[in-house]
Amino acid sequence: MAKVEWSAGIDSVSGALAKPSKSGQHSCTKMLLGTHRTAPTESNKCNNLYLRKPVKRTTALTEDEINARNRFRAVSQAVKARKRNLDYISTDQVDFMAQRNEPGGKKTMLAYLWKVCGDIYDAQHNG
Repeated sequence: MAKVEWSAGIDSVSGALAKPSKSGQHSCTKMLLGTHRTAPTESNKCNNLYLRKPVKRTTALTEDEINARNRFRAVSQAVKARKRNLDYISTDQVDFMAQRNEPGGKKTMLAYLWKVCGDIYDAQHNG
């Protein structure tokens, strides 16, 4: 991934800038992809450039990778459930607004919910 600054007059580019050819003598397997993030975030770096090519994993997943994937899956499901749970909506909104302008506070509700659910997961699994 590379951070990109487009030339004057171009704010963002989203999509394939070069696609691999599937036929012909000069076919290649690489793809140049430009992305522009539109989701709310704390970073002002929103343009990225990727060179995609097919990759095959040569090693088995490590225990840390498996744990990270399990944590992501569990926290993702917890955030999804918590967003819809009427028991938490009001208190989460109040707590979010209270921490939003604090140093290290989360600027979006979704980021706040990921932090809350991630902290709960960590407390349950790391003692």
